Amino acid sequence: MKLICIGRNYTDHIKELENEKPTDPVIFLKPDTAILLKKQPFFIPDFSDEVHHEVELLIKINKVGKHIDKKFAHKYYDEIGLGIDFTARDLQSKLKAKGLPWEKAKAFDGAAVIGKWLPKSKFHSVDNVSFSLKKNNELVQQGNTELMLWKVDELIEYVSKYFTLKIGDIIFTGTPAGVGKVFAEDQLKGYLEDEEMFSIKIK
Repeated sequence: MKLICIGRNYTDHIKELENEKPTDPVIFLKPDTAILLKKQPFFIPDFSDEVHHEVELLIKINKVGKHIDKKFAHKYYDEIGLGIDFTARDLQSKLKAKGLPWEKAKAFDGAAVIGKWLPKSKFHSVDNVSFSLKKNNELVQQGNTELMLWKVDELIEYVSKYFTLKIGDIIFTGTPAGVGKVFAEDQLKGYLEDEEMFSIKIK
């Protein structure tokens, strides 16, 4: 399985990082080794002094597909979840300044938190789902999928032009504003609507 991540999919997050608004979805990948093991803490890597949390709605692909039309995209997932795309922001900034790929800053071991999964049928529409992240019980990020520049089905259509989607693949759909640095002993809790989806300790 592969982790397909979408960058710059919320206008407010684009503004907070002073990035240029893209004309197409920004895509990068994480290997399966980036997945943080269940019930394990996240250890801040020794190569970064500025790891940021980025909470994101996740989509789990349930059938193989290529060149998927948007009108059929809803058939390729039946569960949604919540996760964190941990980013070594200081390292990412250095790589971007040199025009180099981001993988060292985005795809390192433990950089992908995947919480529990819920049936999409539980929600009226995947295009109107609120989610949030609390750090030490303080709300730090909140968003709603209706604010995405590219909605879930549009992302599936776009991504499947370039990559064959396989069963178990996960799409990280982008993060809203409010990203910030994590510190040792922080506790991060993610919520889809009002349901807790994960709880992570930082070491």
